[in-house]
Amino acid sequence: MVTDSGGIRADGVRRSFGTVHAVADVDLVAEPGRVTALIGPNGSGKTTLLLMLAGLLRPDGGTVRVAGFDPVTESYAARARTGWMPDVFGTWDSLTAREVLTTVAAAYRLDRAAGEARASELLALVHLQDLADAPAHVLSRGQKQRLGLARALVHDPDVLLLDEPASGLDPRSRVDLRVLVRDLAASGKTILVSSHVLTELDEMADDAVFISKGRTVATQSVTGGDEPRQWRMLALDPAALIAWLESSETAYEPDPTGGVLVDLRGEAAAAALLRSAVEADVPVVSLAPAGGVLEQTYLALEEERR
Repeated sequence: MVTDSGGIRADGVRRSFGTVHAVADVDLVAEPGRVTALIGPNGSGKTTLLLMLAGLLRPDGGTVRVAGFDPVTESYAARARTGWMPDVFGTWDSLTAREVLTTVAAAYRLDRAAGEARASELLALVHLQDLADAPAHVLSRGQKQRLGLARALVHDPDVLLLDEPASGLDPRSRVDLRVLVRDLAASGKTILVSSHVLTELDEMADDAVFISKGRTVATQSVTGGDEPRQWRMLALDPAALIAWLESSETAYEPDPTGGVLVDLRGEAAAAALLRSAVEADVPVVSLAPAGGVLEQTYLALEEERR
């Protein structure tokens, strides 16, 4: 549980635009030193929630604390500790990448020398040294995303709010992003990241909050490892595999892509099933998760709502 000294906490947060209830009732906790994934379908209220956490929208109701401060009544203190990366860079295209960062540094009251040093450090961190003095409007979508991340880090914030940070990134940059986010969390920062790429969040996040129609519908630890999930089992002799599963009274269902699907709780259960199959001389080729933890939870929630 987050204390008032850090992290993010939202309780019963609401925000409407006329008759549209963008955020109807959201509860969220993100802890320091951990990456929390914010997951939901389009129109579920993710970006509206992030804007409220960043202090850019006033909630209609509920309470919010970011790094121990209320973004509405203690705006300066909250923003000084928050790094905000929107899903679109969207400003200052006439400035160079270096000028974007030094301008933000000045806004956060870093002196000129410190701002220039921080800009150089961050340009190297996001691999934009070669484009440091190029105007932002010539940058590709992915390069602008990297610059947007650097901009969010200028003042070394305690809390990072990342809205679709991997959008437009090439595969190498996506790997770099995951490594950087994990390093930032290891340093004690609180990171809340929204993304539609659930496989990436599986590798990046410690916890997840699922929202739908503006409401929190589930929370989950990504690293717990004991949530039930489907595993795909393949064998050289499918008939022998099915006969063994039936004889051992192990529930399964056919997998449209081949093999069978079995529900297991964690890697220990998978190891026990595989050992039993091998001991029964079933020619198992592979046993692996049929999808990521977050993907399976998300799809199950969507199925329930239908």
